[in-house]
Amino acid sequence: MSLKIEETFQVKAPVARVWAYLSDPRQVVKCLPGAELTSVEGDTTFLGKVKVKVGPVIAAYNGKVTITERDDAAHVVKLLGDGRDASGGGSAKMTMTSTLAALGDGGTEVRVSADLDIVGKLAQFGRGMIESVNKQMFKQFTDCLRATLETPPVEPATTAAAPAAAPADATSAPPPAVSPVGGTAPVRLLPIVLRAAWENLVGALRGSWRALGRLVRRGA
Repeated sequence: MSLKIEETFQVKAPVARVWAYLSDPRQVVKCLPGAELTSVEGDTTFLGKVKVKVGPVIAAYNGKVTITERDDAAHVVKLLGDGRDASGGGSAKMTMTSTLAALGDGGTEVRVSADLDIVGKLAQFGRGMIESVNKQMFKQFTDCLRATLETPPVEPATTAAAPAAAPADATSAPPPAVSPVGGTAPVRLLPIVLRAAWENLVGALRGSWRALGRLVRRGA
């Protein structure tokens, strides 16, 4: 099953801060439920796992994300993701492009375009359901992203007795490296699937009521 994903959202944070976050999978994984970054191979290749649970069924995907293109000046990053179910129950492949643009109020607009190919267990839900589930999960991701980036960065606490200034020729210590982290608990898709199914049902009922209303008006 092949899907095309197009999403746009805004974050009330400077474009430089949003770019530093979204262009680093070590940071992005913190907002992906059920995702875990296991290792980093150089500056462009990242290995990880994703666990999803539908009812009693748990699917664990082992995958790799590669940064295929990164333009720091234009704020465009392209990723290639490839994952396989550890039990042999399916696979998924995705190419994604994220483009950032500074807004006049100091915020950032993020445009995401992705092509997704799914084979196996997840494909059995059908295209409409997968698209609805994707929107629900994308909302969870953007909510987490906003909560993370729209919070002002914590300034280091100052004390009355400040340390002596370093010599003029001393080099500043590099910032601590970001440790690969991520959620280890599987993301539970059943509530998301049920919510998506309910939205589809409500949409269908609204369409039926509108059609019935048109028929009544014509009869009158």
